[in-house]
Amino acid sequence: MRETKRRRRRAVMRRKNQLTLPREVIEALHIREGDEVEFEISEDGQVVLRGMTVVPSDQAWFWDREWQQGEREASEQIAAGRTEGFEDAESMFDALEQER
Repeated sequence: MRETKRRRRRAVMRRKNQLTLPREVIEALHIREGDEVEFEISEDGQVVLRGMTVVPSDQAWFWDREWQQGEREASEQIAAGRTEGFEDAESMFDALEQER
């Protein structure tokens, strides 16, 4: 089992229950202004904080589980050099038809 290095960071509670997250925490959560965070509280009082990036509804299709699997497969094929070039769109579509 791989041991992970844990780093502790602190923030001060301000008026109206506001916290300013340290830059390192913001970067680790991959969040920016306007994003949400999610808190998961276990029975023993441990709290897990997750960044929740807001995705515009017209881009939600891209983050579908199946679409993301296809993106990973395509990235692997590109990295392995398994690509094919075409002179124009028509020849690309012809090649796709032949694969069917």
